[in-house]
Amino acid sequence: MKKIILSLLIAVLALSLAACGSQSSGSSKSGSSALDQIKKKGVLTVGTEGTYAPYTYHDNKTNDLVGFDVDVIRAVGQRLGVKVQFKESVWDSLFAGLNAKRFDTIANDVAVTPDRLKKYDFSSVYSTSESVIVTRANNNKTKTLNDLKGVKVAQSLTSNFGEETKKAGAVIVGEDDLSKALKLVSQGRADALVNDQGAVLQYFNTTKDNSLKIAAVVPTDTANVAFPVLKGSGLDKAFTKELQALKKDGTLKKISEKYFGKDISK
Repeated sequence: MKKIILSLLIAVLALSLAACGSQSSGSSKSGSSALDQIKKKGVLTVGTEGTYAPYTYHDNKTNDLVGFDVDVIRAVGQRLGVKVQFKESVWDSLFAGLNAKRFDTIANDVAVTPDRLKKYDFSSVYSTSESVIVTRANNNKTKTLNDLKGVKVAQSLTSNFGEETKKAGAVIVGEDDLSKALKLVSQGRADALVNDQGAVLQYFNTTKDNSLKIAAVVPTDTANVAFPVLKGSGLDKAFTKELQALKKDGTLKKISEKYFGKDISK
């Protein structure tokens, strides 16, 4: 009787171990199939602001979502053989959306920073971005980041621009939308802001606002821009492969010149 019970226990244990092995194998396969899941759905979901020209914004005539980052991620999606679906949100909630898996990546001039590298994997760098300090046209005091100490600066609270002005000792006036932040400076409700040169030039070209000026370029703050993804998803490698192909065939250069008049791709 004891031998029968022992035999049954061994059989049950063997079946249990086999099941665990099967589940473990399935989990491993599932864990490495983020790209497979996207291809199966046929959709790459992308978080973006839609208010940050010339990177991601709505065309005044058609209201279509356009921009440098929009075109680049669409080109990546095309090479992957999937449609790209955008979900628009304010900057401060984009990474929360990525964490919650509401989208697969973010296309929004995202700079690669040491803090972000701890939390996310990144594709290869596809562009570079210089920071500039914007003030009212009659402001001749602000020429470097150090001059922002104690000064009211309109910034997004969680952007790398916000972080660098905070380190400089600026008083942050929270505003996610660049055009609204620039209006705060123009109206005298803030004294300055730091942001991407391309985005600022786009605003000047569109609005013809001569009450503001680029007071200085921040030469030490050239940001590398890439697509962030959840750690371990493998999407960084998939995106990198397609970005390298787009660089090689001249597509990145073409998109860059369309929005900036020069090649900022990397």
